[in-house]
Amino acid sequence: MSLNNYNLKKIKGDASFRTFFRKRNNNQTSIIVYSKKEKKKNLLIYDAINKILLNNCILAPKLLNQNYDNNFIEVNDFGDISIVKELKTTKKNKLSIFKKIIFLLIKIQKIKTKEIKTFLKTKYKIPIYSNKIILNEANLFTDWYVPKIIKKQKVNTLKVQLNKIYIKLLSNMKLKNNIFVHRDFHVSNLMKVKKNIGVIDTQDALYGNIAYDLASLVDDVRIKTSNKLKEKIFLEFIRSNKKVDANKLKNDFEILSVLRNLKIIGIFTRLSIRDKKHNYLKLIPHVWKLIEYRINKNFKFEELKFVLDKYFPKKIRESK
Repeated sequence: MSLNNYNLKKIKGDASFRTFFRKRNNNQTSIIVYSKKEKKKNLLIYDAINKILLNNCILAPKLLNQNYDNNFIEVNDFGDISIVKELKTTKKNKLSIFKKIIFLLIKIQKIKTKEIKTFLKTKYKIPIYSNKIILNEANLFTDWYVPKIIKKQKVNTLKVQLNKIYIKLLSNMKLKNNIFVHRDFHVSNLMKVKKNIGVIDTQDALYGNIAYDLASLVDDVRIKTSNKLKEKIFLEFIRSNKKVDANKLKNDFEILSVLRNLKIIGIFTRLSIRDKKHNYLKLIPHVWKLIEYRINKNFKFEELKFVLDKYFPKKIRESK
């Protein structure tokens, strides 16, 4: 059966190759996820990770039907209220919302499932978020953003410099890659479902560093929070994780936040150049501010700060 047989309304999508539709059947609604490009990741693996979350009592989209041959699956509908909307409109203490999110994150981090059977009866083993993968992701900044900003003859020199700095930073990581990582854990990917929080955009999950999802949440590029609130969220996580070494966590958190946000600048630039999705460019000045906040007066980023200040002055950082 093709999509034409359904009563569908296209809804707002994300940065992936997926298209989302709301299907209405009498008073019931569901979501059709369509993806022809990278459909294994966007449909098959997406459902497999959702199944792991559901098996661990975490609210995620549940598969209702699959039509993999025609590039779509049907999942239940969480509605339109994301936690980012709630944060932007609430007059309540925002920290109370983040405390609920931290509780959810810790629950996710307790997942031990390494392998799951997909709806095609194949087995999917969750990969490890190795330093090599993190390095390749950080280099999206040098692959996409740098050539756009820097003169051609200086690009390769800068790429080599940054790559060496990234490797040095990654060699200073303290914690193991043994925790379930959503990999894009921010408030736009958390949905308000009655009194619960539903988790979406799960297909990139890996086993990695406990600090990664926390960095995604605290240094969120899509919503502006005060530095004071950022510190409170971080401290709430430590308070709720008595077994975690706070100093090691802070070290890895800062490194992963900076490398992740350099990656995001690269991704947003790629979305504009390759996919003609230009609306993400307006977020880049804020991403720069997040990077600055982490590297300023922080000895381990001294070399990175010197290079970034040299090639990307304030005028460039504030431009879209």
